[in-house]
Amino acid sequence: MKLWQGRFEQPTAKDADDFNDSLPFDKKLWREDITASVAHARMLGKCGIISAAECDEICGGLEAIYADIESGAIEIKDAEDIHSFVENELVARIGDSGKKLHTARSRNDQVATDFRLYVRRADDDAVKALCSLVESLTDKAESGLKYIMPGYTHLRKAQPICTGHFFNAYAEMFLRDADRFAAARKRMNVMPLGSGALAGTSYPIDRNMTATLLEFDRPCENSLDGVSDRDFVAEYMFNASMAMMHLSRLCEDIILYTSEEFGYFEIPDAYSTGSSIMPQKKNPDIPELMRGKTGRVYGHLMAILTTLKGIPLAYNKDLQEDKEGFFDAEKQLSGCLKIMAELVDNLLLRGNRMKKAAEGEFACATDVADYLAKRGVPFRTAHEVTGRIVRWCIEENRTLQNMTIEEYKSFDDHFDIDICETVRGVNCAEARTSYGGASPKCVKENIRSIKKRLAKFDVE
Repeated sequence: MKLWQGRFEQPTAKDADDFNDSLPFDKKLWREDITASVAHARMLGKCGIISAAECDEICGGLEAIYADIESGAIEIKDAEDIHSFVENELVARIGDSGKKLHTARSRNDQVATDFRLYVRRADDDAVKALCSLVESLTDKAESGLKYIMPGYTHLRKAQPICTGHFFNAYAEMFLRDADRFAAARKRMNVMPLGSGALAGTSYPIDRNMTATLLEFDRPCENSLDGVSDRDFVAEYMFNASMAMMHLSRLCEDIILYTSEEFGYFEIPDAYSTGSSIMPQKKNPDIPELMRGKTGRVYGHLMAILTTLKGIPLAYNKDLQEDKEGFFDAEKQLSGCLKIMAELVDNLLLRGNRMKKAAEGEFACATDVADYLAKRGVPFRTAHEVTGRIVRWCIEENRTLQNMTIEEYKSFDDHFDIDICETVRGVNCAEARTSYGGASPKCVKENIRSIKKRLAKFDVE
């Protein structure tokens, strides 16, 4: 039975019914719908809008429905939406008392509340998963303290860095993502229930009581906004897109650095795939697929923004389109965060390969220029001298590490024997001791800072 059929003489056309049907996806909100309905009924009873006996009967019926759905004793079907299913099931079980549940409530404020409850939980889950990934990254950073690797700009070797610095960089990104989700969670924790269809209600309801029961910080202050606001959905999508972007960047680095051309890391067999024709292949399918899923989540963000941009106040059926994309984005983000944490935990570091690469392609050249500058040579002059040294090495098939002190002095008298140690990759990395730098000392400090900030989220 439809909740609105009294106004209509003819039944809805079958294709119109099918087009309008949201039950296949909004049934995911059954927990939230029943939980919010129990809170609403208890408020109605406390305010004397329904009797205490009716309140107990309604709440008992709703709790029984919850238990039966959870156990699989009943199947969610044959209704226009989850709200209709729950109410129809309640009326079938307890009779006319069940028809009083919807007093002082509309499906407009009902679904807005249900969805906020769901997204709130999804936000909490995202923070927890992000924190888990950050822990995996800092663990790997600690493993990388004993190794150096090249740092890159323009995908060209730039300067040697402690390998832990690489993993900490991504830990910082995902910490920001966790911050964004946590901040969004605070903003969304405002209850629409009691807004009615759009204008509030004439019943003497206690919205603060309902908000407390549902663990909202407060009721919304404008009923028009309460039923039509989906900022919290768009904000989740944006935050998910940012997290997926960071995941995609990490995937790109893992794909590159596990290739034969780089060989800095190795993905274990358990997180790799092979080829049906090329027996030698070990493919990074997991990070490649994750990189691809990023565009999928971006698409859901654009969809909700496009849906919202032209909706007049207050509720419009367009808002039914807020859920399917969200549910998929939540699924993709959750799955990607989980498997990336596992992949990082099991990622193998190839220290010798990284060390050799860190001294190649003149990655220590900046340290040569700095060496001269520290001895009174203007930095721009030091830069020019070092450039000439690099050009000479290329022409003579030499490296900064195998140049003699005499050869260095032929370019500038300020060079001394210690330049030969200065240009060792390990020494270059260890020299980067400025706050936030790439030395092992700084990386250790960064790890401690990340763990301290991580503890503030207080996730189990």
